[in-house]
Amino acid sequence: MSRRGTKIVRLVVAGAAAGVLVAGIAFPAVGGAGLGFVSAEGAVGLGPVDLVEPPPAEVTIVQDAKGREIARFYEEYREVVSLDAIAEVMKTAIVAIEDDRFYEHGAIDVEGTIRALAKNLQSGRVSQGGSSITQQYVKQVLLNSATTDAERNAALEASYARKLNELRYAMGVEKKYTKEQILEKYLNIAYFGAGAYGVEAAAKRFFGVRAGKLTLPQAATLAGAVQDPNATDPNLGRKHRERLLKRRDVVLDRMAELGRITPQEAAAAKATKLGYKGTKIPGGCESSAYPYFCLYVRHEILSNPDFGRTARARLEMLNRGGLTIRTTLDPATQAAANRAIRKYVHASDRAVASEALVQPGTGAIRAMAASRPYGRSKARNEISYNVVADAEHGGGVGFQAGSTFKVFTLINALKKGMKLDDGLSAGAGYRAPGYSAFKNCKGESIGDPTHTVTNDEGSPGWKTLRTGTRTSVNTFFMELEQRVGLCGTVTTAKSLGIRRSDGRKLQEYETFTLGINEMDPVTVANAYAAIAARGTYCAPMAISRITDRDGRATTYRPKCRQALDPGIADATAEVLSGVFTEGTMRGVGGIGRDAAGKTGTTDAYATAWFAGFTPDLAAAVSIGDPRGSSDHKLTGVTIGGRYYGAVAGATLPGPIWKDTMIGALKGVPPTSFRPIDKDRFEGCSQDCRPASRPTDGDGDDARQPRPEDEEGAIGNGGPGVGAGSAAPPAGDAPMRRGE
Repeated sequence: MSRRGTKIVRLVVAGAAAGVLVAGIAFPAVGGAGLGFVSAEGAVGLGPVDLVEPPPAEVTIVQDAKGREIARFYEEYREVVSLDAIAEVMKTAIVAIEDDRFYEHGAIDVEGTIRALAKNLQSGRVSQGGSSITQQYVKQVLLNSATTDAERNAALEASYARKLNELRYAMGVEKKYTKEQILEKYLNIAYFGAGAYGVEAAAKRFFGVRAGKLTLPQAATLAGAVQDPNATDPNLGRKHRERLLKRRDVVLDRMAELGRITPQEAAAAKATKLGYKGTKIPGGCESSAYPYFCLYVRHEILSNPDFGRTARARLEMLNRGGLTIRTTLDPATQAAANRAIRKYVHASDRAVASEALVQPGTGAIRAMAASRPYGRSKARNEISYNVVADAEHGGGVGFQAGSTFKVFTLINALKKGMKLDDGLSAGAGYRAPGYSAFKNCKGESIGDPTHTVTNDEGSPGWKTLRTGTRTSVNTFFMELEQRVGLCGTVTTAKSLGIRRSDGRKLQEYETFTLGINEMDPVTVANAYAAIAARGTYCAPMAISRITDRDGRATTYRPKCRQALDPGIADATAEVLSGVFTEGTMRGVGGIGRDAAGKTGTTDAYATAWFAGFTPDLAAAVSIGDPRGSSDHKLTGVTIGGRYYGAVAGATLPGPIWKDTMIGALKGVPPTSFRPIDKDRFEGCSQDCRPASRPTDGDGDDARQPRPEDEEGAIGNGGPGVGAGSAAPPAGDAPMRRGE
């Protein structure tokens, strides 16, 4: 040691002997070793100060409805554990290398500080720290509670003021807690490298074990890592691992020097390899077995004020709160959806099949599945957004829902007093009788008499609410919508939760009933679930309970309202049940219990849908090409290893829905639909005569009916009739076939 250094150390020792509290800190200085220390006398006003200790960021765990983990969210990967869940050798190692007199001194270790000063003076650099474990804990608390760059810089700056503040806080901590409590807090807050915060996460990340199972060489490795976790991060390459191995051996030597282990034990531990496993950190939706549901939950929390007053508060709660989130996902239902989709659509296919299942009467989302994996790898044909949900929940634009929207016109007709055998004569095409034939909900005339809606197949003739719906006759529904009112149909759809997937306003053109608006499976399935629940609409629900880090639980109840007259819902179910026996799904067949549904095929086979329900479960399936379904239609395509000339609602979505429901409801006792009120809905309101017609719901007299055929492509397109797309159309203008 230099002569100058010896004099300074003697001065420090003399001050300590005289009862003066010393905080010695050595900093590198330009041109040589710099040394600074301050005498904390009465003028400094040094005394214990209570440290505000926000809980450290912890991992939030997401569970399915059965309580099994399905995902994790975190800002810092940390799992807080009690001291008795940490191996004794880990406690011994950290104390030996960081603060070997931890149990003997107070907030500051004067002897350790003097020794560090002497060592630093001798080496000409900061080679040994003088901070106690308590001081280090204080520094970590201040750093972790910083919310701005200025606060973070203040927690790290090399100044006497910072060290004095830390010392004041350390004195308060020593006064407040036992040594064991302080050690537990420190081991849970310290950063060990490789993205692992706290000893439990570090033990799992580094060695694939819990902190209570750490061996001597493993404990020494982690104890060595806390000094400079970025320099010794084993995840960053060979040189970093070599530095970590050297630090491990330093710890082992120090433990032997202090008599905490024998020289033989140290030698044996030093002879072992580093043993870093790099266990993948769990969490994030990409690593979840249920990525689309995971995305829905994450976005639900971030966007829903129920989970926090501000977006920032919700994000911090999710990523730092150490929550346990119980969700509505049912693993058996999810497995059924996965199996059905994989049976018909391959992950390598360009087209993507998506499905959502919802419980009627609660809105609980039971499953969300898609044929393509979630992620950003083009080589693996992954999709980077939530193709099952709307944009608010991480989704995209969605796909046009096609004839699944005809149900809203049917319901509107029943609201207006029509009976199930009331009908009209459907011809080969439909053209609006004038520009004022349809009015949107602003009262604006939007009819286009220059455009004709047709079908590709089917025979014209008299169609009732039953037969027109079951065979999905396009011009029947154009005529019906004109008569009962476009706005009433739109309002009915909105009452059942229908809104565009991209968040824009619904397009209220006369072809609304043909499904011109882009939808997502969750929204459509939930609307059909309301019919199954006899008109009770419940908002889609993915989260049932949240338990905070202290064990306080908040339960979330369904948000429901009566959207439809129960009798009208029953009559709608009765009509839609015939789709399986007499309609577009007759070739596919039913599921062996009461079920109702509707196929959907958009213009020129751009997208295809099926939505349906039983009293116990509702589901919607869509198929389209995310590259842009208007340019990549479902014609002349190979899907699931099979060639299709054209894909309609009953071609693939229907069979997927059928197989899913059979699997999901296996073991569930069948529930029957309620019988309809025959006096109210059976028969005809005007003797079933073709000339009979109700007045237009918008106040205009209805025109004479035009015929139509069974469901197919929408023929010549029309205002608002276009292929569903993976990107929103430019502006709000309606699309026509061929555009």
